[in-house]
Amino acid sequence: MTLIELTPPAPQVDRLTALPVVVIGAGPIGLVTAAQLIERGIDVIVLERGSRIAESVRAWGHVRLFTPWRHLVDPVAQSMLEAAGWRHPDPDVSPTGAELVEQYLEPLARLDAIAAVVRLDVDVVAVAREGMDRTRTRGRAAVPFVVRVRDADGAIDELPARAVIDASGTFTSPNPLTSSGLDLLGGDEIADLVSGPLPDVLGAERARFAGRRVTVVGAGHSAANTLLALVDLAREAPGTEVRWLIRNTRAARVTSSSDDELADRAALGSRLEAAVARGDVERIEGFEIVRARRVDGAVELIGRQGDELVTHTADVVVGATGFRPDLGMLRELRLELDDIVEAPRRLAPLIDPNIHSCGTVEPHGYRELQHPEPGFFVVGVKSYGRAPTFLLATGYEQVRSVTAWIAGDAQAASVELVLPATGVCSTDGAGGQGGCCA
Repeated sequence: MTLIELTPPAPQVDRLTALPVVVIGAGPIGLVTAAQLIERGIDVIVLERGSRIAESVRAWGHVRLFTPWRHLVDPVAQSMLEAAGWRHPDPDVSPTGAELVEQYLEPLARLDAIAAVVRLDVDVVAVAREGMDRTRTRGRAAVPFVVRVRDADGAIDELPARAVIDASGTFTSPNPLTSSGLDLLGGDEIADLVSGPLPDVLGAERARFAGRRVTVVGAGHSAANTLLALVDLAREAPGTEVRWLIRNTRAARVTSSSDDELADRAALGSRLEAAVARGDVERIEGFEIVRARRVDGAVELIGRQGDELVTHTADVVVGATGFRPDLGMLRELRLELDDIVEAPRRLAPLIDPNIHSCGTVEPHGYRELQHPEPGFFVVGVKSYGRAPTFLLATGYEQVRSVTAWIAGDAQAASVELVLPATGVCSTDGAGGQGGCCA
């Protein structure tokens, strides 16, 4: 009898751990996620739809944040930057969005380790499990993700991933002007007379607003920033009229508070209250927009105030009604979202604006951000769904916890979130109309 010596089978290579983590978005949270993963020796690819990093921040680069530098720089990113000779800006100064990009995000993105993993002009079309739609369960967690992308030339490709972290933000999906949340009836005929959130009133877009009747719709910090810029413009450009239209009886989130540890945020409310008191801003309360039409080259907003149907006319309207997450690309994933704010279900009670609109939030990390789809997380402002008052420090702690979980470091995945306190809270359902800036 001839004996045949069998070669023992090679050990199975864990297919998932051999693949990279895909991060969607190269804004502040996406770049910090990459830094955290790189520090842990985990392969990562960052996909950015824009032709530059942090395109959304650049869009409101003229706006000064109400958070000082001490709360804007992630510790791991800081360590990597300082090793390359970077110096931390004055911790007590609040930068503009442009300064945040120029002094922090661009230097971070230029580091060799991060520059090597960021891919620009790549639009994520969809995320799924390889060979599985959302209805298939057996063996699901062991199958890689597939991330379908489209490049600047329109070519479609797919990338495998061990985990996917969505840090794409919400700035490109603002809420509509209506109180119902539906697209504005008549919106198409006035589209050229409606500005998106945080326009550069005193700079690049000055000519659009100077000498015009301008109405800002919204009750949050984004609206406050724009209104104060318009007040400054009105002093220089005769004929500029500033109106503030809100659907609630008061703008609770921009009310000043001596309890707010972010002095610039408290000052924003104080300055706007003073402008209203002086008559520089006409505030129109309890106006719920129903439809719009174009009349003699102007916008006529039709809405309800109580039981009455009323109209409001403006030359230009600024939508500062907040943002909502774009969930279209996640259709084939199993998500567990809150019915109200579209945030992860475990996180939602901590941030629901119907309960509070505070800038502080209880510590949370991978546990609160988990979905039934193992290895998939939404982080950053998109994790807040439709809730406002997100702070960058919150996002940094989220990704620190999530990346530790991906690395299998359960001890490090515990949360350590400490945020500046604020007295800016409400319980009257004033939420849902935006907030800027972190």
